[in-house]
Amino acid sequence: MGRTAIGKSNAKIILIGDHSVVYGQPAIALPLPSVTTTVVMTATTTGQTLNNRYFDGSISQMGQNLAGVAKLISVLLDRFDGQEQAFNMTITSDLPAERGMGSSAAVAVAITRAMYQFFDRPLNREQLLTTAAVAEKITHGNPSGIDAATVSSPVPVWFVPHQETLQIPFTLQGYLVIADSGIKGQTGQAVAAVARRRVTFPQETQQQIDTLGRLSHEARTALATPNLTQLGQILTTAQTQLKGLGVSSPELDQLTQVARNNGALGAKLTGGGMGGCLIALCPDLTTTQRVKTALLAAGATETWTEAFNLEEEPQ
Repeated sequence: MGRTAIGKSNAKIILIGDHSVVYGQPAIALPLPSVTTTVVMTATTTGQTLNNRYFDGSISQMGQNLAGVAKLISVLLDRFDGQEQAFNMTITSDLPAERGMGSSAAVAVAITRAMYQFFDRPLNREQLLTTAAVAEKITHGNPSGIDAATVSSPVPVWFVPHQETLQIPFTLQGYLVIADSGIKGQTGQAVAAVARRRVTFPQETQQQIDTLGRLSHEARTALATPNLTQLGQILTTAQTQLKGLGVSSPELDQLTQVARNNGALGAKLTGGGMGGCLIALCPDLTTTQRVKTALLAAGATETWTEAFNLEEEPQ
């Protein structure tokens, strides 16, 4: 048994398919390898303790906000007959909570990887996703699985609800800026707003949802080709549809416009909307820096940059 084990995962964003995925349309989620969560598990002589940004103490004393983490650790200790094993687990994360970047799934994946390594057990992808779902079901009730699938993946994930979750190849030369609008995303309210809109304006709303689905297919082709300019146009068109669905916000509308005014090829909200983050696709590093500076000046509270410069294949 290893004395120290490390498990890692990364952030994710929805590249395209936000909200339309709720109605059976495909979505593409993108891993962000530069924004990471790390779990370090070390054997100790007594106790089972955890340290993270929300809690520092005995695992048995964790509060309701960490119920998913507590359940996952308990399930894995039972699986490995490790109930009596003393250890300390330290979780460090670059991911902001409640910003649509997969924070809770990233923690679940990193814990699962660390504990499998700590107890010297092999772990395949199917086991990883099934195990991470233990925590996600408690945290989110009925998760789609797209977060865990993406925070554990080196390549984009193509997701169709109840049909398929595929890692897809892509060749992309460019940069993606992720910016926090500074306003907590309101996914539940946004999903409910779209549902109400479907009742009030059924034909128009369905057309917008169908358009977002078509854009997901076009984005998959643009990612693989690759066609950075086309992908940027697709993102901007998606933002127009999402604004029409009522899930954007004045802040997101302004920030996506600022990004495009400063050279971004396209920009849109990502995730639930009504706050949260936006993404902007940039062709080069100079444009990327200009867009980041402009977004921060316009009110964004934090930015991240993901560089895509290599041809990737699914693993």
